[in-house]
Amino acid sequence: MSEEQPFIPVCEPALLGNELEYVSEAVRTGWISSSGKYVGEFERSFAEYCGVKYGVGVCNGTVAIHLALRAAGVGPGDEVVIPDFTMIATAFAVCYAGAKPVFVDVDARTWNMDPDAFEAAITSKTKAVIPVHIMGLPCAMNAIQAIADRHGIAVIEDAAESHGAEYDGRKTGGLAKMAAFSFFANKNLTTGEGGMVVTDDEELYQRLKYLKNLAFPLGAAREYVHDEIGFNYRLSNLHAAVGLAQVEKADDYRRMRIENHELYRKHLSDIPGIEHQFDPVHDSGVADGSETRAVHVHWMNAICLDPKEFGVGRDELMSRLKAVGIDSRKLFTGMHRQKSLRDYGCDVGGEFPQTDRLAANGLYLPSSSTLDEAAIRRICAAVRDAR
Repeated sequence: MSEEQPFIPVCEPALLGNELEYVSEAVRTGWISSSGKYVGEFERSFAEYCGVKYGVGVCNGTVAIHLALRAAGVGPGDEVVIPDFTMIATAFAVCYAGAKPVFVDVDARTWNMDPDAFEAAITSKTKAVIPVHIMGLPCAMNAIQAIADRHGIAVIEDAAESHGAEYDGRKTGGLAKMAAFSFFANKNLTTGEGGMVVTDDEELYQRLKYLKNLAFPLGAAREYVHDEIGFNYRLSNLHAAVGLAQVEKADDYRRMRIENHELYRKHLSDIPGIEHQFDPVHDSGVADGSETRAVHVHWMNAICLDPKEFGVGRDELMSRLKAVGIDSRKLFTGMHRQKSLRDYGCDVGGEFPQTDRLAANGLYLPSSSTLDEAAIRRICAAVRDAR
């Protein structure tokens, strides 16, 4: 590989603001654990960005989902409906709560939870539903919430991939009673490792704070007496310092990801056999009309191939991209095909054709916020040449 053709990773964090300044202050002053000022400032600023009152910072996005489930009262004997096409963290968090995840297929165009499939999966044991805003596209939340309300089911957004996305005039994080975010290094906003639960409900906020810190009583002297089993899910001041700097530039990072997607659409448009996820800027005709007013923030630039039209399969394309210094990733394998979940006792029967199609033929192309047009042109040319 020549110097003129450097390796392009699938995603790198953008650290373009006050990260170093804030982290240095935390180190200089000795506030490096969960008690420093940046934790509260990050929680407040990110909650405000989402359009809600409260944020509870935690150590990663998976435990954010678990914490939200526990705050909602989900436990052993309960069922929680989740999309079959998601990162396995969604399912594992349900298992941590002692409940059983129930899988439903996704919509063919949006790749998000199919509301009709959700309703068909409801039983007397269903306690919650977790719609996942896949790749940064908000789910059909009006339809999902209406179904949940009819059946008395809690709705918890898995917003790990959707920082700054909008639906029907509101940002993700403000579309249900609670939402869980991840700030892993590849996310649109990152703390390296970290997560947050956001809510408008003060009672839930107090419950979340209580449970995340080993169930120490809030606002009371520490007698080291714990009435419930709590969790050590605290977020450090160092991670929060990075997070605050990220939120300060959240709109910039959102714009950069959206602009990169527009370049991908432009430079891949003449190649047959490539399907993009639904985007209201380019597409119409989905079931929930509110989705046409959504803002997709393109956490990852994902495509799904039709191998016959494209000319080669997904795995061969990835191999050929790697040979010219371009990284990529497969899309998620469906939950119904996970041995760990089958062994846990989940029902992995039934058909999930859309999930299986995406898992067999889908991949991420490089998606760093800081990609320039020259890099995207190179990636798209390599995709074309791989045929």
